[in-house]
Amino acid sequence: MTSKEIIIRVLEFSGPERIGWDFNRPYPSDFRWVGPTSPHKWEWGDYPELRKLVPDFNGQLRKDEFGNIWGRLEGLSKGEVVKGALEDSWELLDTYKLPEFYTDMAYYEKAKDIVKDNKDKYIIGGLPGFPFAIMRYLRRMENFFIDIMLNEEEVLRLNEMVVDMLAKMINIYGEIGVDGIMFAEDWGTQEALLINPKTWRKLFKPSFEYLISRAHEKHMHVLMHSCGYIYEIIPDLIEVGVNALQLDQPELMGVERLADEFGGKVAFYCPVDIQKIMQTGDKKIIQNEARKMIQCFGKFNGGFIAKDYPQWDAINVEEEWAQWAREVFMGV
Repeated sequence: MTSKEIIIRVLEFSGPERIGWDFNRPYPSDFRWVGPTSPHKWEWGDYPELRKLVPDFNGQLRKDEFGNIWGRLEGLSKGEVVKGALEDSWELLDTYKLPEFYTDMAYYEKAKDIVKDNKDKYIIGGLPGFPFAIMRYLRRMENFFIDIMLNEEEVLRLNEMVVDMLAKMINIYGEIGVDGIMFAEDWGTQEALLINPKTWRKLFKPSFEYLISRAHEKHMHVLMHSCGYIYEIIPDLIEVGVNALQLDQPELMGVERLADEFGGKVAFYCPVDIQKIMQTGDKKIIQNEARKMIQCFGKFNGGFIAKDYPQWDAINVEEEWAQWAREVFMGV
């Protein structure tokens, strides 16, 4: 089987010859990722024009394509938004424009070439988030939680703009022959969903359903990353058609529990737990956990993709420890 065939069979529970793999180079991966080529080239640095807008932040800065200012305090972090493009006032929404290159086919030429040249790989089209992730950056998290409760009209107005942009991206990915789309939207703390599940279902589930249905109509799978404890909405995510959950902390909700309750309904796409297990640095514990994940998640005639965390050094996990997990996942 080719990598593409294996991942399709994993996601559709139709008998792959092995689990899926997505390991950091130089180790094997069944995936190739594509996206638009951004015209925005902001790197981390010290920009006087940005520093004036966030004078109390002392770390490195950069600006993203949405107009948000990001900051970080050390070189390994991906950072966090320190000033959102719409943070100061909802009145800015009257003239705000989302990045146009995301919905312009001219910026997908490299993506088209990758699809054409990698027929044996499973091609994932990356989205810049889903509505919540994009909106909470634009307004900043603490403001956006207040918005959800007090400014529902504005939230829904912005949501409509973001959903329209993402739907057009999904159309483009379908046109160029991508196999699946993936987005990251962190919905949990270490203990619970960020908002009341009823509020999630009211404000955000309709957008999930609409966008995921659009992807399925274009014959693409949908893979979702989320950090944190999202147990309460996993049935909803399955209902609206999420095909795989990419969880970096599967033990936060319990590997056995996830498999018992949701196995065969949604695939799991995970490294060995990056907080509870990998941090031990104990070969026996790490390898036993990898075996358990194969047994629990992969017993549904498919259903499991093993992966590396993108930056093990950023979370103080040594490469040797990561290799212990890979050896089990790859049957070495």
